[in-house]
Amino acid sequence: MSTQNYSKSSAFATRRTTHWVAKTGILAAIAILLMYIEMALPLMPAFLKFDFSEVAVLLAAFTMGPATAILVELIKNLAHLPTSQTMYVGELANFVIGSLFVGTAGLVYQQNKSRKGAFLAMAAGTIAMTAGASLINYFFMLPFYIKVMEFPLEAIIGMTQAVGNKLVTDLKSLILFVFVPFNLFKGIVVSLIVGVIYKRLSPILHK
Repeated sequence: MSTQNYSKSSAFATRRTTHWVAKTGILAAIAILLMYIEMALPLMPAFLKFDFSEVAVLLAAFTMGPATAILVELIKNLAHLPTSQTMYVGELANFVIGSLFVGTAGLVYQQNKSRKGAFLAMAAGTIAMTAGASLINYFFMLPFYIKVMEFPLEAIIGMTQAVGNKLVTDLKSLILFVFVPFNLFKGIVVSLIVGVIYKRLSPILHK
């Protein structure tokens, strides 16, 4: 390879890296901002808050692949640590569950980069997130709250019933009637938003 060709190749690689860093940083910043804009959902206990931060992370998955999306997910949760009320366990769970969503969607979309492929990817991501969240909360998060933070299961059930969700009577029904619908709703809403805006933003995101 000639010196001139090497210089051109090096400059191109540097430019690509710079663009990747810039896009990753912008999407991470948007995700952090959106994560702090939380809202409660009907029939859901107060400790479960819905936010739109996965919109930015899913855009990263479709634009730059699942690995970059997981990195954005990590940055987002690290930024949330100073305000953690769960001894950082909530952020860890959010990172794992969010990574299941965007990682799965990103992997599926890489195999079929079309409108149909995007919706199949988001559906797969939603299913992976819902299943993962159910297992993580059943075996890890809820036992942590109950045993380590000494927050009794009865109190969690009481909080859920207090907002009108009378279907919850034990741990299994808490998973089935709270965490499953919450994550399905989250995945569907985020997917619909990304489905609407991705095509319009694609020329900018792929520059």
